[in-house]
Amino acid sequence: MKTLFFSLMLLCISGLMAQTISPEVLQNIQKKYEASNPNQGIINALHNNDMNDLTVNANNQDKPDHYFTYRVKTKGITDQKSSGRCWLFASLNVFRPQVIEKYNLSDFEFSQNYLFFYDQLEKANLFLQGIIESADRPLDDRRVEWLLKNAIGDGGVWGGFVNLVDKYGLVPTEIMPETNSSNNTRYLSRTLTTLLRQYALELREAFKNKKKPAELQAMKLTMLANVYKILVYNLGEPPTSFNYRFIDKNKEAGDIKEYTPLSFYKEVLTIETSDYIMFMDDPSREYYKLYEIEFDRNTEEGVNWKYINLPADEIKAMAIESIKANEAMFFSCDVGKQYERGSGTLDMDNYDYESLYDIPFTMDKKQRIQTFESGSSHGMTLVAVDLNVSGEPTKWLLENSWGMTGFEGHLIMTDEWFDNYMFRLVINKKYVPEKTLNILKQKAIMLPPWDPMFKEDK
Repeated sequence: MKTLFFSLMLLCISGLMAQTISPEVLQNIQKKYEASNPNQGIINALHNNDMNDLTVNANNQDKPDHYFTYRVKTKGITDQKSSGRCWLFASLNVFRPQVIEKYNLSDFEFSQNYLFFYDQLEKANLFLQGIIESADRPLDDRRVEWLLKNAIGDGGVWGGFVNLVDKYGLVPTEIMPETNSSNNTRYLSRTLTTLLRQYALELREAFKNKKKPAELQAMKLTMLANVYKILVYNLGEPPTSFNYRFIDKNKEAGDIKEYTPLSFYKEVLTIETSDYIMFMDDPSREYYKLYEIEFDRNTEEGVNWKYINLPADEIKAMAIESIKANEAMFFSCDVGKQYERGSGTLDMDNYDYESLYDIPFTMDKKQRIQTFESGSSHGMTLVAVDLNVSGEPTKWLLENSWGMTGFEGHLIMTDEWFDNYMFRLVINKKYVPEKTLNILKQKAIMLPPWDPMFKEDK
C-alpha cells in the first residue's frame, strides 16, 4: 500500500498523473477540434466514399512507364489465390525461368502444394517439440505464449523454402496440383491451429504427470499422424516417385523418366541453396552485422532465418548485377503501404493523407519498425530495374503471385519506395563483394522470435 502511495506521489510531482477523459477534458478536446477549422466538405466526402479514393494524389498522376533498362527473361504469372503462400511462390519463381529456358518450354510451374504439405507437417512437429521442451515453464512464460500464439501458419520466408527443397525436393505442378484447401488456406490453418493447441495442453499435462521423454515423443508421433491425415484429406498425399517428361514450346516431347522429388530437383536445377544470402535494410539495428532469428524456421533440424543488415544502396548495387545476369531474386516488403492497385504501382506519392486531414505523418523507416507500424508482409520476385543516364536506379519491377493484377501480373516500385518499404532480398553470393561475404564469418547476433520487425511473408 505504501509503495502504491509513493508511486502516485511521484507521478503527481513529475506531472505524469494519468489523465482521464473527464467532461472538462472532453470539452477541451472539442474546442481544439473546432479551432482546427474542420472542413464540412471533407467530412461529407469521407462519410460517403472510400478514404483511398479521396487521398489519391492529383499531383502524381503520371505513373511510371513500363520500360526497364534490364529485365530477367520470365514467362507466365502464378496465383496464390486466398492463401499466405507468397513466400513459396516467390522462391519458386526465382528458379522457374531457368527451367523454362533449359528445356525450351512455353511455360512451367513447380508444385507449391507439394512444398506446402511438408511445410505444414514440419511446422507442426517444430511446434510440438517446442511445447515439450518448454513444458516446465508456466503458460504465461513469454516463450510458451509465443508458441501458442504462433502454433502454425501458411506464411514463411526464404529460409523455410531452403529447408523444404533441400529435404523434400521439387515436383511439377501437374504431379501434385492445387486443391481448394491449398488455394484457400484459412479453414485448414484454423483446424490445425486448434488441434495443435489442444495437443500442447495434452503434452504439458503428460509432462506434469512425470511421463518420460520417450513417452512424450511417442505421443507426439501419434499427434503428427493425425496432422498428416488432415493434410492428406485437404491437399493430397505427396508422391515419393513419379513419371514425367518435358514437352517443349514446339510440342516436341522428351523421354519419360522416373523421378523422385529429390532427383527431379537435382536434375532440373543446378544450384546450391547455400549460395544464396539474405540481406535486409533495417535501420533500427547496426549495419554490417549478421543476425539470426531464434526459432524462425519450419523444420526442427533446419536453418533459422539469418541475414546480413546493409544500407539499401549497397543491396541495390548487388541486385542490379543479378538482374543484368538474368537472375531473379526473392524480395519481400511492406506491400500495403502506398500501393495503388489499379496501376500496380508502389510509390511514396500515391496517396496524400496529410492534405486530407491537415495532420503530418512523419515517421521514418526506423521509427516505423520500432513501433510495429511497418514490417515485411509479402514476398515477390525482383525481375527488372530501370537506370537513369548516371546508372542510378529509378524504378524496379516485381513479379507478383496474385494472377493477372497490377501491370500484367507485376508491381512497379519506385526507387524511393524501395528505400522505405523493402525488407528482404536474397542474392546469389557471386554478386556479393568479398568484404560483404566476410560478414558471414561473424557470430550471428541472436534475436528473439517476437522481435518487432520479423513477420512472415504471406
